[in-house]
Amino acid sequence: VQLQASGGGLVQAGGSLRLSCTASGFIFSRRDMGWFRQAPGKEREFVAAIASSGLKTNYQDSVKDRFTLSRDNAKNTVYLQMNSLKPKDTAVYYCAARTGWQYPSTWEKYDYWGQGTLVTVSS
Repeated sequence: VQLQASGGGLVQAGGSLRLSCTASGFIFSRRDMGWFRQAPGKEREFVAAIASSGLKTNYQDSVKDRFTLSRDNAKNTVYLQMNSLKPKDTAVYYCAARTGWQYPSTWEKYDYWGQGTLVTVSS
């Protein structure tokens, strides 16, 4: 099982980035997917989740109007489009996979995790 996250980098406040997470080793279309982030010295926090079908999403309130999560099951990939980035969005972003939609923001519910990609937003 592998989750390969990419797309992180350095961007100025107000800018955009698109993170990708490509999965292998399991049936991607049967897994709900989530993104979490962890800033230095802080606990891991939920960012967004998308159901296996792509028909349901859930966002942390602070990103709801700025981030969009989507998936392409044919490509085994989930995308996190991040717009209007703020310095407080700076963190390592991790994608994760799970089965079941209950409590999508609970990291303990996720079975598989990627290695993370660093997003740095400068002011």
